[in-house]
Formats: sequence, C-alpha cells, structure tokens
Amino acid sequence: MRLMKRDLTTVYLKRIDPNNTQDEEGNDQVIYLAPIALEMNVQSASGTVNATIYGSKLSSMKSCKYQGDELKEGRDENNGICLYVDKDSDPDYKIKSIQPYSTHINVMLERNDDIGS
Repeated sequence: MRLMKRDLTTVYLKRIDPNNTQDEEGNDQVIYLAPIALEMNVQSASGTVNATIYGSKLSSMKSCKYQGDELKEGRDENNGICLYVDKDSDPDYKIKSIQPYSTHINVMLERNDDIGS
C-alpha cells in the first residue's frame, strides 16, 4: 500500500526527553526534544473494534497511517504529536498505539487534554 501525497498532512513528532527532571514538589516535568516533521494520512478514528477498545474516548482520537522510519513500536508510544498547533507549542495529541504492517504503520493518536493545566 502506498499513501497518496495529496492525502498526507505534515505533523510534528515531539519525543519526550528521557532526562526529565522533577520540580520541587516531586512532580515529573515533561520536556520535549526538537520537533521532527512527519507526513501522515490523518483521519477521525472510527469502527466497532476501536469503539470497543477506546469507548467514549473515541471522539477525541485520530487514526493515522505513516510510511517511514521515524516511528517505532515500543519506543514512541506516549510521545507528542503537534497536529493542530504550531511545532514550537506543546503537543495537542499523544501517540496511544503503534501497529506496524509490512508497508505502513497505523498510529492511534489521543487528544492531549492536559494542555494548559
């Protein structure tokens, strides 16, 4: 399967810095590394299987298809994606799951409701 260029959207991957620090109260401070541009096919998440897995959260999720080498299963879950915000902002979505196939990767994104709190 080849993704059509006209259907691709530029998003920015922001990996979480593995050397995160804690503030004076012991809370983890999430620090993101430099953004990496990715081309993905982004759609609203739907389907009975996804509805069974994610339930009421499905309305705040996106289903993406990606071809490339930047995303890896087991490494990039919980990293941020800047979809509707500027690449220099905090990510508005986080990677929920990565499912590799022979020609592409399916990525589920969950809206990051922690922004601004």
